[in-house]
Parts: sequence; structure tokens; C-alpha cells
Amino acid sequence: MDEKQLSLLDDDQADNGTVVCLGMTFKNDEERREYFRNELRKKLPELKKIEGFPIGDDEDIIALSDPPYYTACPNPWINDFIEEWEREKKEKYGRDENEEYHREPFAADVSEGKNDPIYNAHSYHTKVPHRAIMRYILHYTKPGDIVFDGFGGTGMTGVAANLCNDPKEIQKLGYTVDQELNIFDEDSNIISKLGVRNCILNDLSPTATLISNSYLSNLEDKRAFLDEANMIIEEIEQECGWMFETKVEQNDSKIGRVNYTVWSDLFICNNCTKELIYWDISVDEQEKKLKDEMYCRHCGVKVNKRELERVYESYYDPKLGKVIREPKQVPVLINYTYGKQRFDKKPDEFDFELFMRIKEMKISTWYPTNGLKNGDKTVEPRRIGLEYVHQFYSKRNLAVISLFLAKVKNSKYKNLFLNILRSSMTYSNRMVKVNIPRLLSKGGIYSFGFVNGTYYIPSINGERSMIDALKSKIESTAKTLFEKPTRYCITNQSITNISLLKNDSIDYIFIDPPFGSNLMYSELNYLWESWLRVFTDEAPEAIVNKSQEKIIDNYRLLMLDSFKECYRVLKPGRWITVEFSNSQASVWNSIREALERAGFIIADVSSLDKKQGTFNAITTTTAVKQDLVISAYKPKQENIEKMRREQNTEESAWTFVRQHLEQLPVFVGHKGEAQIITERTPRILFDRMVAYHVQNGLPVPISSADFQEKVAQRFPMRDGMVFLESQVAEYDKKRLLVKEFVQMNLFVSDENSAIEWLRQQLLKKPQTRQDIHPNFMKEIQHIAKHEKLPELDDLLHQNFLKYEGDGPVPDQIASYLRRNYKDLRGLESDDPQLKEKAMNRWYVPDPNKQADLEKLREKALLREFEGYLEELEKSKKKLKQFRTEAIRAGFKKAWSEKDYEKIVKVGDRLPEKVIQEDDKLLMYYDNAQIRLGL
Repeated sequence: MDEKQLSLLDDDQADNGTVVCLGMTFKNDEERREYFRNELRKKLPELKKIEGFPIGDDEDIIALSDPPYYTACPNPWINDFIEEWEREKKEKYGRDENEEYHREPFAADVSEGKNDPIYNAHSYHTKVPHRAIMRYILHYTKPGDIVFDGFGGTGMTGVAANLCNDPKEIQKLGYTVDQELNIFDEDSNIISKLGVRNCILNDLSPTATLISNSYLSNLEDKRAFLDEANMIIEEIEQECGWMFETKVEQNDSKIGRVNYTVWSDLFICNNCTKELIYWDISVDEQEKKLKDEMYCRHCGVKVNKRELERVYESYYDPKLGKVIREPKQVPVLINYTYGKQRFDKKPDEFDFELFMRIKEMKISTWYPTNGLKNGDKTVEPRRIGLEYVHQFYSKRNLAVISLFLAKVKNSKYKNLFLNILRSSMTYSNRMVKVNIPRLLSKGGIYSFGFVNGTYYIPSINGERSMIDALKSKIESTAKTLFEKPTRYCITNQSITNISLLKNDSIDYIFIDPPFGSNLMYSELNYLWESWLRVFTDEAPEAIVNKSQEKIIDNYRLLMLDSFKECYRVLKPGRWITVEFSNSQASVWNSIREALERAGFIIADVSSLDKKQGTFNAITTTTAVKQDLVISAYKPKQENIEKMRREQNTEESAWTFVRQHLEQLPVFVGHKGEAQIITERTPRILFDRMVAYHVQNGLPVPISSADFQEKVAQRFPMRDGMVFLESQVAEYDKKRLLVKEFVQMNLFVSDENSAIEWLRQQLLKKPQTRQDIHPNFMKEIQHIAKHEKLPELDDLLHQNFLKYEGDGPVPDQIASYLRRNYKDLRGLESDDPQLKEKAMNRWYVPDPNKQADLEKLREKALLREFEGYLEELEKSKKKLKQFRTEAIRAGFKKAWSEKDYEKIVKVGDRLPEKVIQEDDKLLMYYDNAQIRLGL
């Protein structure tokens, strides 16, 4: 691309250094910021009524904000940005709101790019690499579109949206850009257009929104920023540098610069009651490893850390005005630089005198002294005596942090400096653990680490010089800053009520929501938010947390409210992508059910194999062992209204199927292999149709058996998949180019997944019961304890057909045999030799016969369900073992008969874990409770 093309990508700049913002012109950025801060001050009384408003004084919230782009509270200018961006979409890109839009669901490798400088610039609990998100945004949007991330985290979605305008970043994805700004994938297909996407980010956490703002605010003059940063560091060096000095030798005047100090807890020997330095008893410095066994240095008795009592020290804390008690630590190793070389040393007299001097000094600048909140993750530090925020930092690092905070208070780069400070503190607190083998072998700060997602206080702690940490982070951050104008708006509130954002205003949503009890964000952000003096309102926080008395049902309801808001603001026919990582099926089901109850229709669920970097479609809700990417769309209003008009008739089912097939990929394949698109199989189509009707309070208009039969009459079928007439030609053309199908990875955990596994095996190779049995027994090792799985023979007879020599050999078996046996090629279907080879092989029936089998199977399942009802009448105990498929069939029938009491009655007698981890049972049970007002 030449300079002329690249210049077209730049946004219009105001002349003479002035700043244009939301149609208003200001002399400079500082004037803009001051004007909007005053406006924000006026609006705060109304904004405080909005759910998720952060906890803090008004002036602290205003000082943290950079309005209108970023407010540390609900952002009142969101719709102003939307109006401006929509107007620009028409004027600059010639697009209008009635333009035709069609996309298929898309899946990309979300493990990409974690070593990128942008990704590592500001740490946070969970992050999706921006390049992975770019793939989604490029697929689902055009330049000028508006992207929303309601769980914005560190703003990676905003970074991705803006970098869709950067040809170099596009090329790093393996894509190419031509002179017309078209973007091509690896197979030379046009997939998108180069150009910035506008982004709205929301998060409940002030920490997260501040990081997002730091990533996205453009730096007009990087040199000016670095000059100010270096000046501040120099001033801190002059005031605090003496705290990080050490003598090269005890009786020498040579002074080295401390890089880090290793500290060790002290314990009391149970036998001789003398103090033990944990480093001395646990570390083998010769072998450079932790010892397998520990012995007291004084009496020689073998000791166990779990049985040892900590040594504590008490001292008067002038900021708290009282005596506090905390675990005693001593320095055991100092790493320092002298000249250009690094050295290790044991602390000597000079060092101990320095530590005493630091201990006795007074810190004149402000630092937080508030106590730790009660939480699921704060139990451990409180148990060992760390009850206040400032106790998590060494006194010299505390002095540096508070001094840095005071010096950047009035800087125009304040928010950027705050984030540099926050990231620098990650490896400069009492939660930093030491990798002993690496420390003693190679040294360096890469020997340090920390345990994610918790307040873990190690007994051997690494203390990095905060001054060095700030220097390093300033340099790395400067490399990642945007120097061109960025397009974003950040709001700090709960996604459960983003009422400031108008209906049908967003073109695409990408979210990475909280995963149940995986991470306690507000607790983990509390340390840093204490420095900001602005805290997360944890009431609407969507997590499972004992301290907040939030169980999985609370999480599900909070996620439902969140997805309802996403549904409200998304334009009809547009897509939402949910990136999700959790090993608990109950949490996955909460996400899935909340999406569907909100009105979204799931079009694809893919699991990410990070080792292989590939996606595999999943068909069982319990197979949640990897990251999931959920693709769902908001149905068009005309289809919603049509289904409501058609309720109580079969046509509502077929209206749903037609609109769903329109949204699905026509062909999925690569390098000569095709994949079965599970969403196009009759079984999954039926499940999606039922889910939509149940979640939207509509009667299910057709049985599974009738659906199986009629779907093949109404729509073209190919390779067991359903298509629209307009899609068949494209599929047939691409199908000719591939030799075989890639088999789906299935996790067999219940009857349904066992049937699907058998279907796959028989589609690939019709075979006898003897052939199937050994592999079947291997696959069913993970069947849940409650699951009463039928015998293999029963599963085969109820769901498949066996050729026993009556009539010609079925086409499925005949084509397989001709393809794989040379001596059978060209033989007619009624040839004796072919019939002999086909005898007793099981195969997948055609749709008509499949419907007959489905009817018989459904009757058998309902008989079994009635048996469970009789059993429950005789006993008050819960059902321990049962066929889940029978419960599902019974619930479906009860729903169609509006017998909601029966569903709730049986659901209450099932193990709670079973209900929570089965998507279909949970759907019927929850909706039946809603109908009964429970």
C-alpha cells in the first residue's frame, strides 16, 4: 500500500493544535477534559442511581475520569458518540441502516498472541489477546461499525477494534491487504475491509476501565511523556534511592544498587522452641533446589511446615494509631548491580542497619491503610495477620509508591502513570513467590512469580525495587501506546443495566464474561482500588461467591440480566461472540441458558484445543474441558413476530428452522477434508427449535419423530445435514472437492452423547455389533454415576437399523463396501457376494425410518418416565439412578401439556448437580418454575 492509501485511514485532525470532541472545539486536550469534568460533576446525582455506580467520593471519581471518552462511573455521553459514529458511517462510508447484512458464525484461535508487547503492557486476571479478537471483528463488521464489550476488562476489544485500521497488524494475522483496502485470508478469500471500528467498553471495575483507558487514549507526543516520566523517576531516586543501596563488601566504600531482596518467614521449632529461618531449613543452596525433608538447625529434629508456628512481631503503626502484629521476616539474599555486573550476597551489617533505618522512618505522603474486606480470597492473609492494605508492601516500596502517586497527581498523563504504577506493583508486594531453582541458577526478576486469582502469601518472598519496576514499565508501556486518534467510549457500571445505551444501536458484541467462581474480581482488585480510592460495587458482580452469598442461581440470574441488555442494544440479525473458559458444566449451562432466555439463538459452540490450535464442535454440555467460543445471533424482528403469529401450529417450527439455516455456514472444510456441521443435523436443529420456543414461552409445536420425518420432506438433505434450497448448490460444489469427513471429537457422558458417538461410527463405517462393542466400552468410561445407560444392544435397536439379508443392500452399506473392497466394486445391491459381506451390519437409517424409530423410542422413554413417577410416589428420597433421556422426554411432554407442576415435582427429586449440569433439564425446570411463580 502507498502513502496515499494509508493517509485515507487517518481521522480528520483539528487545525492549529485545537481539539474537536463531540462537535465542540477546544484549545487543547486539557481544556476539553476540564469542560467535560465540570459537566460530569453536574450529572453525578442522576448517574448515582444507575446500578454498578462505583463506591468513592465524587471528586475522586471525577479526578480519575477523562470525559467524555472515559468516566469512572456510568458514561452519560455514550449515545452522543453513537450518533456521531452513525452519522460518519453514512457520510464517510456511504452506508445506511437498511443495508443488507449476512455473516456465518466464526471461530478463531483465542490462544494467539499472548507474548505480544500490547498484551503484556498491563497485567490483569484474564485477558483475550487482541489479535484473536481482531479476527472476530474483521469477520462480523465493516469499517465504521460499532463494537460493544460489556465485560471490557483491560480493553483488548477496544485495542482490536482500533487496530483493524493498521495494515501491519492485519498482516500479523496472516492476512493480506490490497490497494482497495480489501483484506484477504490465507486462502485468498476477501473477508473484510481495512478501517477503524468504533468501540464502547463497559466494566463494573474501576481498575479494569482505567486500564482500558490507558490502552486506548492516544499519546500526541511520546517524547514529552517520556521526558516527564524520567524527570519523576529522577526526583524519586534523589529522595528514595538510598533505600536500595548495599555495600559490595562490608569494609569497602563501594556501593551497589539493589535489584531485589529475598525475604524469609520465621517459624518456631516444636521440639526446642528456637526460631527457624524458613530459607535455611527448606533451601539446598548447593543443589539449587527445595529440600525434600527439613530439619531444625538447632536440635536436628525433622520438622513439617504445617505443624510449625509462625514467629510474629508487633510494632506501633503511626498511620493506624495502634500496635499491629504481623509475620516476622528476615532478608536472606540480596541481588545488586555494581558497574555493569550483577551479584548475589548475604545481608551484612550495613544492610541490617539500613533496614532498621527504613523501619524507623516516617512516610509523609499518603498511602491507603484501610482493612482488607471479608471475602472468599482474603481469608488466608487475614489468618496470618495481614489485615491492612499497606501491609502487603515493604516499607521502602510503600514510600516509593506513595511518592510516585503524589508526583503524578496533577499530570496530564495521570491515568497512564497510574496504570504504570499498578502494573509495576505486581512484582513488588508480599505475594511475590520465588522460583528457587531458577533464582539460584540464573537469578533475575524472572525468578519471581505469583499465584493468579488469589491472595497467596509465600514463606519465601521476592521484593523487587519499585524504582526499577517503574523504569522498566515506563519503557515497555511507551512502545504500546496509540499515537493516532482512537475511537472509543468507556463506561464504568454494571452490564445488568446499561440503560444509557439506546436500543438496537450496536453492530457486534464480543464479551469474555466472568466464569462462575473462577475469579473474584472485586476482591482481587481491592488492593489497587484502595490506592485509587474508587471501589467496585460488588452487588451486581456476576460471580459465585460465598462471602457475597451468591450461588450458581444468583450467577445465572445476573448473567441473564447481562445478556438481556446485550440483546436489547444489539441490532437485529447481528452477532454476539462469547469467549468462555470454565471446566464446570453447571457454569457453562448458566451461560447457555442465560443467552437463550435473553432471546439469542446459539448458532455454533466450538471448543478450543490450545495444543492443536483447532476447534472441534461439541455436542455435550459436560464436555467443557477447554475454552469455548459461543456464536449467537439476535433474530430479525419479522421472524420473531411471524413465529408468534404461528404459535400452536407446526409452521412456527419451520419458520425457526428456515431463519436458523440462513445463519449457519454452508460448508466447513480445509485441505481436502470436510466437517459435519452439527447445527445442521436434524437432532440439533430440533433441540434449538425446542429451546427457542420454551425460552420464549411458546408451545413446542411438533414431536421429535414428526420433526425427523418432515424436515427431510421440506428441506434438501446432504450427508445427514439440512439445507435451504438456495444453499444446496454451493454445498454440492464444495463437497466434490473433498474426499472424507473429519470425525468430531465427542466426550461420551450420557445416553444422548453415546447415541451420537454410535451415529458417527456407523456413518463412517457400517459395522457389526462385535466390531462396535470393544470401542464402545472404552468410550463409556466417563458415564456419570446417576446415568442409567441402556445396553449397547438396546441403543442399537432403538436408534439404528441392521441389515439381515432382506432385500437389496442399503445404499449406505453398499457404497462403503464398494469403496473399501476391490472385489466388491461394480456389484449390484442385490448381488449375493455384496449381501453376504453386508450381513448384520448396523447403519444409520434414512429420515423416514429414523422417524419411525424415534416414535418407538419416545414411547419407551415415556414409559420409563412414568415408572419414575410411580417410584417417587412411594418414596420421599431423591432419584439416584435413571435414564436422563427418559426425564428429558417426560419433561418435554409435560411442557407441551402445560403440566408445569409435574416438571418441578420431578426436578426437585433429582440430584441438584444433575439439574445444573444438564442444559435441557435445566431449561424445562427453570421455565416451569417461572410459570408457577416460584
